[in-house]
Amino acid sequence: MAGAIIENMSTKKLVIVGVTLLLFQAFAFMVGGLIAPSPTTAVHYLATKCVDTVKHRQETKWFMPWGPNQCDKIRTFDEAMAKKIEANNIVFAVHIPLPNKEMSPWFQFMLVILQFDIAFKMYNQIVDGAMVTIDVGLAYRDDTVSEWTEMAHSFEQRKLTCNFTTTKTFENEGRYYECDLLPFMEVGSVAHKYYLLNIRLPVNERKKVNVGIGEIKDIRLVGIHQNGGFTQVWFAMKTFLTPSILIIMIWYWRRITLMSRPPVLLEKVILALGISMTFINIPVEWFSIGFNWTWMLLFGDIRQGIFYSMLLSFWIIFCGEHLMERHFFAGWALDRGLVKMSESCVSAIKIFPELDLHPTNNSQDQTERNRFSVYWKQVGPIVFGSFCLFIFDMCERGVQLTNPFYSIWASDVGTELAMAFIIVAGICACLYFLFLCFMVFQVFRNISGKRTSLPAMSKARRLHYEGLIFRFKFLMLVTLACAAMTVIFFIISQVNEGHWHWGDHTVQVNSAFFTGIYGMWNLYVFAIMFLYAPSHKRYGDEQSSGQCITGDAGGNSGEDIQLTTTITHVDGPSEIYKMTGKEAQE
Repeated sequence: MAGAIIENMSTKKLVIVGVTLLLFQAFAFMVGGLIAPSPTTAVHYLATKCVDTVKHRQETKWFMPWGPNQCDKIRTFDEAMAKKIEANNIVFAVHIPLPNKEMSPWFQFMLVILQFDIAFKMYNQIVDGAMVTIDVGLAYRDDTVSEWTEMAHSFEQRKLTCNFTTTKTFENEGRYYECDLLPFMEVGSVAHKYYLLNIRLPVNERKKVNVGIGEIKDIRLVGIHQNGGFTQVWFAMKTFLTPSILIIMIWYWRRITLMSRPPVLLEKVILALGISMTFINIPVEWFSIGFNWTWMLLFGDIRQGIFYSMLLSFWIIFCGEHLMERHFFAGWALDRGLVKMSESCVSAIKIFPELDLHPTNNSQDQTERNRFSVYWKQVGPIVFGSFCLFIFDMCERGVQLTNPFYSIWASDVGTELAMAFIIVAGICACLYFLFLCFMVFQVFRNISGKRTSLPAMSKARRLHYEGLIFRFKFLMLVTLACAAMTVIFFIISQVNEGHWHWGDHTVQVNSAFFTGIYGMWNLYVFAIMFLYAPSHKRYGDEQSSGQCITGDAGGNSGEDIQLTTTITHVDGPSEIYKMTGKEAQE
């Protein structure tokens, strides 16, 4: 094989490939912007106050807010006091979805947010650090006549964070506090048509349960689920992209294995990137339509975390393996015909001290470049950060597999820990991008510093190297652009996932952003595997830089090389890989 495709493919064909990929990228954004609806939908519910007249009930009774078997209802707590109904006998009932509607497996998940309507009373104010104890049960059924089946039941505590904006006087009694939204429930699948929530606020003055929480008037819920239309578009993209990446990955690795030499580090990392992309592409979500797999959210987070780790590690190794070094000038000296190599292959560096080249052992350099352990200082923090995010995810969504009402945001320690994770993750992502920019800057600086020797080369070889340098610089800029978009997407996803916990609404992520970034990842991985696959073009062994050159042939061979010709061994590393060196450890 004569080098990589990025070296040997004609400029015209490369432009066609680039334009095609750009059109697919535009199409990915258009699919989300023009076809797919908004990723999620929020539905507001007002809890109905039902009366449980039976004390110490043995079996579980479910209270329906409406329908043929609806509960006995009261409108206000004043009515309950007039009828001498105790607070422990009041059940707040919420039916999901609204009347004459059905839930669907296409909704993928269901997130419920809780908000209390609390009126101000001079003799019943909210104390500092007030905790609300909630006795909540969740049931489901798939038709309107069958009995409700319990899905989960739990006693939860939520801290009230409320603010009364006016002065606390008798004249302002009846005004409502402004209370923060509280995380309430998250279910990883929507396998049933109807859900029912029964919420109790048990009062025990002796144990200080639900004392000092103000006068609660109503309970409001916000149900958030993924739009079915967006889910269908998302599944369709995954189904289409999975075979595309899988085919190019098999084709790429087959070309690598056809060479006589073993694969180098960069080629192995490219394969690993393709595998991680295929892993996240496989549309296993199709099974969630027919099966009640509540672990799909956690599994999706794990898949995305693996891909993030591989992608960030790949960019570090990709830049490190392409930092320019000394082989460039060995080719320059051979091309000028100034070096007539004997069987001892005396180094051109010793013959031309005016080039200010430092002696280097090419074999040792190649060995160091081909070792993954060289990058442990850069890749190690990425793996450690991904593991920390995995532990954080397991602490919430892992527990929610058995208790959907659990939330790490429910306690002060959990809230501070979660906020710290989000902030630190955003800062680390920005620092990573800055470090990647620094590595690319080093690469460009090395290229610029050594490019001054290009005019001394023969015209054919000068055009050859100028073409390689331009293609490589362009690919590095595309890599930076992809890295920037990935970092932005990661930060927005982390903030948006916890936007109910920031005390205010955040940006609404458009469907086009999701489909566009997802398409960008696939197109980038596709392009890397295609461009770095060994080329099928073959040339004579006399142009091999891996062999010794004797006589004047070394000076004339370079004149016949075209722009996209390589000087590597027929089964040797690619030209870009060969002409670049290892300086990442510096």
